[in-house]
Amino acid sequence: MLAAVGEARGLKTETYISVDIEADGPIPGPYSMVSFGMTVAGRMTGKIFEPVDAEAHTLYAELKPISDDHVPESLAVSGLDRETLIREGLDPAEAMRAAATWIGEVCGNSTPVLAAYPLSYDWMWIYWYFMRFAGVSPFGHSRCIDIKTLYAVKAGVPIGWATKRQMPEHLRSRRPHTHNALDDAIEQAELLQNLMALD
Repeated sequence: MLAAVGEARGLKTETYISVDIEADGPIPGPYSMVSFGMTVAGRMTGKIFEPVDAEAHTLYAELKPISDDHVPESLAVSGLDRETLIREGLDPAEAMRAAATWIGEVCGNSTPVLAAYPLSYDWMWIYWYFMRFAGVSPFGHSRCIDIKTLYAVKAGVPIGWATKRQMPEHLRSRRPHTHNALDDAIEQAELLQNLMALD
Protein backbone atom coordinates (compact mmCIF):
# COMPACT_ATOMS: atom_id res chain seq x y z
CA MET A 1 0.00 0.00 0.00
CA LEU A 2 2.75 2.46 0.94
CA ALA A 3 4.77 1.57 -2.17
CA ALA A 4 1.72 2.11 -4.37
CA VAL A 5 1.13 5.55 -2.85
CA GLY A 6 4.76 6.53 -3.39
CA GLU A 7 4.78 5.31 -6.98
CA ALA A 8 1.56 7.14 -7.73
CA ARG A 9 3.06 10.41 -6.55
CA GLY A 10 6.22 10.07 -8.65
CA LEU A 11 9.23 10.08 -6.34
CA LYS A 12 12.02 12.57 -6.98
CA THR A 13 15.60 11.32 -7.24
CA GLU A 14 17.62 11.69 -4.04
CA THR A 15 21.42 11.98 -3.89
CA TYR A 16 22.96 10.41 -0.79
CA ILE A 17 25.92 12.43 0.54
CA SER A 18 28.11 10.56 3.02
CA VAL A 19 29.37 13.01 5.64
CA ASP A 20 31.94 12.64 8.41
CA ILE A 21 33.12 15.32 10.80
CA GLU A 22 35.87 15.71 13.37
CA ALA A 23 35.49 18.04 16.36
CA ASP A 24 37.40 19.29 19.39
CA GLY A 25 34.62 18.68 21.88
CA PRO A 26 31.26 16.97 22.45
CA ILE A 27 28.80 19.61 21.16
CA PRO A 28 28.77 22.50 18.65
CA GLY A 29 28.79 26.06 19.94
CA PRO A 30 30.98 25.77 23.00
CA TYR A 31 33.33 23.62 20.88
CA SER A 32 34.36 23.54 17.23
CA MET A 33 34.07 21.33 14.19
CA VAL A 34 37.67 21.09 13.00
CA SER A 35 37.11 19.26 9.71
CA PHE A 36 34.49 17.65 7.52
CA GLY A 37 34.50 15.31 4.54
CA MET A 38 31.71 14.72 2.05
CA THR A 39 31.30 12.32 -0.86
CA VAL A 40 28.50 11.24 -3.15
CA ALA A 41 27.56 7.68 -2.21
CA GLY A 42 24.76 7.12 -4.72
CA ARG A 43 21.36 8.12 -6.04
CA MET A 44 17.96 6.72 -5.20
CA THR A 45 15.08 6.92 -7.67
CA GLY A 46 11.94 5.23 -6.44
CA LYS A 47 13.11 1.83 -5.19
CA ILE A 48 16.34 1.82 -7.22
CA PHE A 49 19.66 2.77 -5.61
CA GLU A 50 22.56 3.45 -7.97
CA PRO A 51 25.98 3.56 -6.29
CA VAL A 52 28.54 6.15 -7.35
CA ASP A 53 32.33 5.78 -7.16
CA ALA A 54 32.91 7.12 -3.64
CA GLU A 55 36.15 8.82 -4.68
CA ALA A 56 34.66 10.57 -7.73
CA HIS A 57 32.92 13.55 -6.08
CA THR A 58 34.43 14.66 -2.78
CA LEU A 59 34.87 17.73 -0.59
CA TYR A 60 37.17 18.23 2.39
CA ALA A 61 37.74 21.23 4.63
CA GLU A 62 39.62 22.11 7.81
CA LEU A 63 38.08 24.95 9.82
CA LYS A 64 39.21 27.66 12.19
CA PRO A 65 37.99 27.03 15.76
CA ILE A 66 35.04 29.16 16.85
CA SER A 67 35.94 29.30 20.55
CA ASP A 68 38.88 28.98 22.90
CA ASP A 69 37.34 25.94 24.57
CA HIS A 70 38.45 22.50 23.43
CA VAL A 71 38.97 19.01 24.80
CA PRO A 72 42.53 17.94 23.94
CA GLU A 73 41.54 14.26 23.81
CA SER A 74 38.78 15.02 21.29
CA LEU A 75 41.06 17.09 19.10
CA ALA A 76 43.75 14.39 19.23
CA VAL A 77 41.39 11.92 17.52
CA SER A 78 41.62 13.88 14.26
CA GLY A 79 45.39 14.33 14.44
CA LEU A 80 44.94 18.01 13.58
CA ASP A 81 46.95 20.76 15.27
CA ARG A 82 44.96 23.54 16.94
CA GLU A 83 47.51 26.30 16.26
CA THR A 84 47.65 25.33 12.58
CA LEU A 85 43.85 25.41 12.40
CA ILE A 86 43.78 28.87 13.97
CA ARG A 87 46.29 30.15 11.39
CA GLU A 88 45.28 28.23 8.28
CA GLY A 89 41.78 26.79 8.75
CA LEU A 90 38.91 28.07 6.63
CA ASP A 91 36.55 30.60 8.11
CA PRO A 92 33.44 28.56 9.05
CA ALA A 93 31.10 30.79 7.02
CA GLU A 94 33.31 30.38 3.94
CA ALA A 95 33.54 26.62 4.48
CA MET A 96 29.79 26.11 4.92
CA ARG A 97 28.88 28.29 1.95
CA ALA A 98 31.37 26.34 -0.17
CA ALA A 99 29.86 23.07 1.07
CA ALA A 100 26.33 24.23 0.22
CA THR A 101 27.48 25.22 -3.28
CA TRP A 102 29.23 21.87 -3.79
CA ILE A 103 26.15 19.94 -2.64
CA GLY A 104 24.02 21.91 -5.08
CA GLU A 105 26.43 21.14 -7.92
CA VAL A 106 26.72 17.39 -7.31
CA CYS A 107 22.98 16.97 -6.68
CA GLY A 108 21.75 18.99 -9.64
CA ASN A 109 17.97 18.58 -9.80
CA SER A 110 17.94 15.78 -7.23
CA THR A 111 17.30 16.15 -3.50
CA PRO A 112 20.32 15.95 -1.16
CA VAL A 113 20.17 13.45 1.71
CA LEU A 114 22.88 13.26 4.38
CA ALA A 115 24.12 9.76 5.28
CA ALA A 116 26.36 9.03 8.28
CA TYR A 117 27.37 6.33 10.76
CA PRO A 118 26.19 7.08 13.36
CA LEU A 119 23.99 9.87 12.06
CA SER A 120 23.28 11.60 15.38
CA TYR A 121 26.82 12.90 15.89
CA ASP A 122 27.67 14.08 12.37
CA TRP A 123 24.18 15.51 11.74
CA MET A 124 24.30 17.53 14.97
CA TRP A 125 27.50 19.29 13.90
CA ILE A 126 26.80 19.76 10.20
CA TYR A 127 23.25 21.02 10.71
CA TRP A 128 24.33 23.45 13.45
CA TYR A 129 27.19 24.79 11.35
CA PHE A 130 25.03 25.20 8.24
CA MET A 131 22.34 27.08 10.16
CA ARG A 132 24.79 29.19 12.17
CA PHE A 133 27.17 30.13 9.36
CA ALA A 134 25.23 29.74 6.10
CA GLY A 135 21.72 30.46 7.36
CA VAL A 136 20.26 27.39 5.65
CA SER A 137 20.83 23.64 5.49
CA PRO A 138 20.96 21.95 2.05
CA PHE A 139 19.52 18.89 3.84
CA GLY A 140 16.58 20.78 5.31
CA HIS A 141 15.89 19.92 8.94
CA SER A 142 15.50 16.16 8.50
CA ARG A 143 16.65 14.74 5.13
CA CYS A 144 19.07 12.16 6.48
CA ILE A 145 19.65 8.44 6.81
CA ASP A 146 21.42 6.66 9.65
CA ILE A 147 23.62 3.87 8.27
CA LYS A 148 23.71 2.24 11.71
CA THR A 149 19.90 1.98 11.84
CA LEU A 150 19.79 0.80 8.23
CA TYR A 151 22.08 -2.10 9.13
CA ALA A 152 20.09 -2.93 12.29
CA VAL A 153 16.84 -3.12 10.32
CA LYS A 154 18.27 -5.14 7.42
CA ALA A 155 20.16 -7.53 9.71
CA GLY A 156 17.31 -7.82 12.21
CA VAL A 157 19.50 -6.97 15.18
CA PRO A 158 19.15 -4.46 18.05
CA ILE A 159 20.90 -1.09 17.68
CA GLY A 160 23.38 -2.15 20.36
CA TRP A 161 24.55 -4.93 18.05
CA ALA A 162 24.77 -2.71 14.97
CA THR A 163 28.50 -2.10 15.28
CA LYS A 164 30.98 -2.35 12.44
CA ARG A 165 32.91 -4.90 14.45
CA GLN A 166 29.90 -7.24 14.46
CA MET A 167 28.94 -6.72 10.81
CA PRO A 168 29.79 -9.45 8.31
CA GLU A 169 33.10 -8.67 6.64
CA HIS A 170 31.60 -8.54 3.14
CA LEU A 171 29.45 -5.56 4.15
CA ARG A 172 32.23 -3.44 5.59
CA SER A 173 34.46 -1.20 3.54
CA ARG A 174 37.99 -2.52 3.14
CA ARG A 175 39.33 0.93 3.93
CA PRO A 176 40.78 1.60 7.39
CA HIS A 177 38.96 4.01 9.70
CA THR A 178 41.61 6.76 9.90
CA HIS A 179 39.68 9.64 11.56
CA ASN A 180 40.50 11.77 8.55
CA ALA A 181 37.04 13.11 7.77
CA LEU A 182 37.23 12.49 4.02
CA ASP A 183 38.69 9.00 4.39
CA ASP A 184 35.91 8.10 6.79
CA ALA A 185 33.18 9.64 4.61
CA ILE A 186 34.37 7.44 1.73
CA GLU A 187 34.47 4.40 4.02
CA GLN A 188 30.88 5.13 5.15
CA ALA A 189 29.76 5.57 1.54
CA GLU A 190 31.03 2.10 0.64
CA LEU A 191 29.27 0.59 3.67
CA LEU A 192 26.03 2.31 2.63
CA GLN A 193 26.39 1.00 -0.92
CA ASN A 194 26.88 -2.55 0.36
CA LEU A 195 23.85 -2.31 2.63
CA MET A 196 21.63 -0.87 -0.10
CA ALA A 197 22.55 -3.82 -2.33
CA LEU A 198 21.04 -6.26 0.19
CA ASP A 199 17.55 -7.60 -0.41
